[in-house]
Amino acid sequence: MLFQDARDYQILFLASFLMLGIATRDWTLKPELIGAIIATCLVTQWTSDELVKYLKNKEDFQLSNPLKLSSLRSAIITALGLSLLLRADSFSTVMLAGSLAILSKHIFKFNNKHFFNPANFGIISVLTLTTDAWVSPGQWGDEWWYALLFFGAGGIVLKQVGRWDTTAIFLGTYASLEAIRNVWLGWTWDVFLHRLMSGSLLLFALFMLTDPRSIPNAKFGRCIWAICIAGLTFVLRNQYYVPTAVFWALFALAPLSVILDIVWTAPRFNWLKASNELIAN
Repeated sequence: MLFQDARDYQILFLASFLMLGIATRDWTLKPELIGAIIATCLVTQWTSDELVKYLKNKEDFQLSNPLKLSSLRSAIITALGLSLLLRADSFSTVMLAGSLAILSKHIFKFNNKHFFNPANFGIISVLTLTTDAWVSPGQWGDEWWYALLFFGAGGIVLKQVGRWDTTAIFLGTYASLEAIRNVWLGWTWDVFLHRLMSGSLLLFALFMLTDPRSIPNAKFGRCIWAICIAGLTFVLRNQYYVPTAVFWALFALAPLSVILDIVWTAPRFNWLKASNELIAN
């Protein structure tokens, strides 16, 4: 088998999307800023992991080999997510986003589980704390072949982690609300399709919304959570005209996953278990 960890597929696809975006969408991305994001995420992940290990066992503490740390896969995924969605003019801003994204996994935890999506937390943090950061939801346009590409790649990843339900419920709920609004306003259906074929919306639904380590564990809890995020996204986008509504909705409702995990209990997602099942299949 080519890859023995489900995250390897995600890294491959996100890196491919990043190169595709640079080649076909003429983004104003600076390679040095992308490098700074990746380096910051990796260094922060390794440093925070070692600090946590030291605090737990000071007497027998030994530094780990960074090349053997499984958690660095998650740091790379976070860095690629930030590179795809976040735009900034300075090194300090992208480095702040990367460091806060990784640290959020250690700071905002309940029952030893983080509840903020790291990349989403980093994006919202620098949008709030700095003046030179922005997100361009329309950077992918609404071309159909991008949608097919994202669904194909996202489907491979979601098949491994078993979180198709979250994407399906979110997109189904959001599409239903947009359809009702479209009919109410008497608009043509090309307007409806235009709003749903956004590449950034699909990337969010397939790769950010479905992070198995930060979303509710139980299937029913994930369904409720996805419906709430879709509803808040709809309100923010259409009532308050917030172009980055999906990111603010996820950030605002991330703590809801803690409540849903308490109400509906289920085993926590484990990357090692998922990787073993991937190898077995």
